[in-house]
Amino acid sequence: MSLFKGETGEWEVVIGLEVHAQVISKSKLFSAAATEFGAEPNTQVSFVDAAFPGMLPVINRTCIEQAVKSGLGINGEVNEISVFDRKNYFYADLPPGYQISQYSRPIVSGGHLLLDMPDGSPRRIGITRLHLEQDAGKSLHDQHPSLSYIDLNRAGVALMEIVSEPDLRTAEEAGLYIKKLRSILRYLGTCDGNMEEGSLRCDCNVSVRRPGAALGTRTETKNVNSVRYVMQAIEYETRRQVEVLESGGAIKQETRLFDPGKGETRPMRSKEHAHDYRYFPDPDLLPLELDRGWIEAMRRSLPELPDEKKARFVRQYGLTDYAASVLVAEREQADYYEQNNRPILKAVGGMSLDVDKVFRSGSDYTVINDVPNKDWVISTSTATANVVTSEIFGLMNRKAIPITHETIQRLDIIGLEKLKYDGTISGRIAKEVFEAMVETGKPASAIVEEKGLQQVSDTGALEAAVADVMAKNADKVAEYRSGKEKLFGFFVGQVMKATGGKANPGVVNQILKAKLAG
Repeated sequence: MSLFKGETGEWEVVIGLEVHAQVISKSKLFSAAATEFGAEPNTQVSFVDAAFPGMLPVINRTCIEQAVKSGLGINGEVNEISVFDRKNYFYADLPPGYQISQYSRPIVSGGHLLLDMPDGSPRRIGITRLHLEQDAGKSLHDQHPSLSYIDLNRAGVALMEIVSEPDLRTAEEAGLYIKKLRSILRYLGTCDGNMEEGSLRCDCNVSVRRPGAALGTRTETKNVNSVRYVMQAIEYETRRQVEVLESGGAIKQETRLFDPGKGETRPMRSKEHAHDYRYFPDPDLLPLELDRGWIEAMRRSLPELPDEKKARFVRQYGLTDYAASVLVAEREQADYYEQNNRPILKAVGGMSLDVDKVFRSGSDYTVINDVPNKDWVISTSTATANVVTSEIFGLMNRKAIPITHETIQRLDIIGLEKLKYDGTISGRIAKEVFEAMVETGKPASAIVEEKGLQQVSDTGALEAAVADVMAKNADKVAEYRSGKEKLFGFFVGQVMKATGGKANPGVVNQILKAKLAG
């Protein structure tokens, strides 16, 4: 159990998250108005969204399908009957004076996520529910010195509110939870997860207690829109609550806002209770009834999700849990890895191995064990994973481009790895070739040929280079022969330097060992 250490002892932090995920849909939850981000204010508003008298809501089937897919993706139970309620409160950007939401009978009940903890262990976090609701509009206070304006483009956009159990215990766990949930929704194609555009927002419920004591009073920090800010808000709120309690004060149940500039939370309003909203079933909408057969058909249509893909990468390619976790975090990354790794396996495997058999047969180690080169399946797949997670991800960060960018898609990863595998170039030279591939877009083989970067394996040439290095460093040769064996790396480095990094390290090691032994 992770505990927070205060002035008077240890405290347990209890965290629950309410994530609002915008549904990917061309039209709103109850109207045909568009949902495109960044449109001119009030250009995507129907009479329903503006709450004109006599207008009636009509449920958007796509939004229902997206919610069902999401519920199945988080291991929840999709309810065959759910009900839309009116949640009554007044905001200037909420024209009807109520929000159509779900309360007592949500579309999805229960569920869980598995977090990949830093030590490699899984951590199960329970999910209470997923319900559908409509978003409100947006008040604009910075357009006029004395007036506020209202933009209703967002009013009526479908949101999935995904409520976790209070199972999280640290800000780091909360960060992992949001990343995992975002990853699943993006795999499913139900939410783009773009927190900068408000597609994914989080309310953080935080309380502290002595270990084993009853739950403390919680506060809710609203609408935090980045993983980093969520973690900062929780860390601040934890310290604040502990300081209040240790100084003899009491925590007020209230709603707070997070100030990213100051890195602190501040009171917004007293926390409302459910009865304050006077929920009641919306009389304009009948209960939503879903057919069990249709739900199961939706389950069968789901793509391979991150946990399944990670397990397969470990089983099929022999990757470590960590490497597989990094690759599957984003679906496009995982796809890119497989698009390149399978042809690489074929390219370096030769004709003696039916690589397709490995994958067609269910991708299990028992199958890999049946083929003569299990080790190279694992080593080559690992090498490809290293290229993607280091070189490709590094390129994405340097140029601020996604993995789907044309520059990355055109890279000849297969050719580069084949040249490394057959010994044409060393790992160090491969980095130089990679940079040239990025700059020119040329195939790896063409760059190696043009620059004369082929690895030197000729024993005669390398023996001469070794002899030259030993002659120039006679004092260190004597030290090595007197027992200072750590100098071996120095000699390897000198030979590599003398050959411009093109010497075959394996051959150099063999020659050096023989020559230094005298």
